Amino acid sequence: MLGFIIAIISGALMSIQGVFNTGVTKQSSIWVCASFVQFSALIVCLGAWVITGREGNFQDLIKIENKYMLLGGVLGAMITYTVIKSVDTLGPARANMFIITAQMLVAYLVELLGIFGTEKVEFEWRKLIGILIIVIGIITFKWK
Repeated sequence: MLGFIIAIISGALMSIQGVFNTGVTKQSSIWVCASFVQFSALIVCLGAWVITGREGNFQDLIKIENKYMLLGGVLGAMITYTVIKSVDTLGPARANMFIITAQMLVAYLVELLGIFGTEKVEFEWRKLIGILIIVIGIITFKWK
């Protein structure tokens, strides 16, 4: 149950963050905004690390087996940029519908292929049908 609640909070925070970042971008620039977002995230993460007992250390990063896993920050910067641009051009609701649909589709493909260290799962028609229902929902939402 806790996982569901955290996922819902995560989705809500992502939607609000996209709107906030788009507003900051309109008053500054996309790269100034993205830099501030990443910098403020660094400060919050370092603060949380200190407050919660400093579990792990930064030297552990050198030991990471699959070095491509360290590209999370690069992906975070790209996510910030693409969310800002999509919210700016499509609006918050439409942008999030496409973002969430892409997340579902890519996450399912990652599981199907068992890539990036995930456990490979068998294809299930019901999951594909679920994604198709989401696409139908987008079409319905866009319908004028």
